[in-house]
Amino acid sequence: MDKVANVWVYLSANPLLHLTMTLVIYQIGEWLSQRSGRSPFLNPVLISVVSLSFILLLTNTDYQTYFEGAQFVHFLLGPATVALAIPLYNQFQQVRRSAGALAVALVSGSAVAAGSAGFFAWVSGATPDIITSLIPKSVTTPIAMGIAEKLDGLPSLTAAVVILSGIIGASLGPPIMNFLGLIDSRAQGLALGVASHGIGAGRALQINETAAAFAGIAMGLNGLLTAALLPVIWKSIF
Repeated sequence: MDKVANVWVYLSANPLLHLTMTLVIYQIGEWLSQRSGRSPFLNPVLISVVSLSFILLLTNTDYQTYFEGAQFVHFLLGPATVALAIPLYNQFQQVRRSAGALAVALVSGSAVAAGSAGFFAWVSGATPDIITSLIPKSVTTPIAMGIAEKLDGLPSLTAAVVILSGIIGASLGPPIMNFLGLIDSRAQGLALGVASHGIGAGRALQINETAAAFAGIAMGLNGLLTAALLPVIWKSIF
């Protein structure tokens, strides 16, 4: 056991360990998701988060040490988000033809996402800082944390809720929409982009390019709309 511990101490000091561990676990999660027919309970992001959290707790590794090795994946979030413009460019004519419906759905979806989170938190007796931490839950993490901070919320709580809502929406959204007969790729992509931001857009890309295009534009515009209007509306009411 001492030899094993010594080997782990040596490996844990190497930043490539946590990067490799992250990539391998995600690939395992992706493989399990594919083999299950994209079961909502085997989302690769969910599998990765749970597995990595368990390993870090088991090995008593703090997050900062882990992030020093895995930060390259964090860096790739920027290029990956920009890459969503590719399906949008390819499907631009469809997006333009649907501009009117897209605008109505976007405003409605943004309002329902923020309003429902705030309403249920308020009914549950949550304090104002908790409510303001929850209402930007459907916006991509950096924007949501900025909104929460501006409204005197808790950015760390917001980040956790945003990631959780993204995983749940990406996992359960497609099967629920299929069950309800909502099979239009444009509608599915828009719903995933508004409700589940980047994780939802990634799930939309697995449906088809049309869904990915609408998810990408919905994610971006929802972030802009919420960041511009939510603080103004909140402060005018409270």
